[in-house]
Amino acid sequence: MRRMHFLVFTLVLVSFHSFSQKSNDFLVGGAFDVVKTDNEGFVQKAQVGGEFNYFITRNFTATGGLDIWADNVMIGVVGARWYPLDHFFTRARGLIGKNDLSLGAGWTRPVGSNFQFEAIGDYYFEREFAIRVGLMYLIRR
Repeated sequence: MRRMHFLVFTLVLVSFHSFSQKSNDFLVGGAFDVVKTDNEGFVQKAQVGGEFNYFITRNFTATGGLDIWADNVMIGVVGARWYPLDHFFTRARGLIGKNDLSLGAGWTRPVGSNFQFEAIGDYYFEREFAIRVGLMYLIRR
């Protein structure tokens, strides 16, 4: 039990000091689903999305965006991201138009000073899972 308390304490300390973003920064970009469980073949149901994130604090963002799914349905996206570590985040998104919720986690890799590559796994409450990749641009203020 003491090991668990020490581990949690250590992760909390690391998370407060390991962020390259600052509050009031913006993160803008797009991504597409590489794999989704309801696909019958590779990229037969292309789904793409654009996302806008505003850093409320160094490790928490408010998210808004738009997804376009294969059946030409446009879906509004509202949610949040939490960065417990520098290159790792968790997110929750409400999908307006599909009446669904997705929970996910992702990893980022800086590409230059302002660009970052993202890989995200999302679980949709309609019992689907997707892996999404994309490119984001950090606008520092």
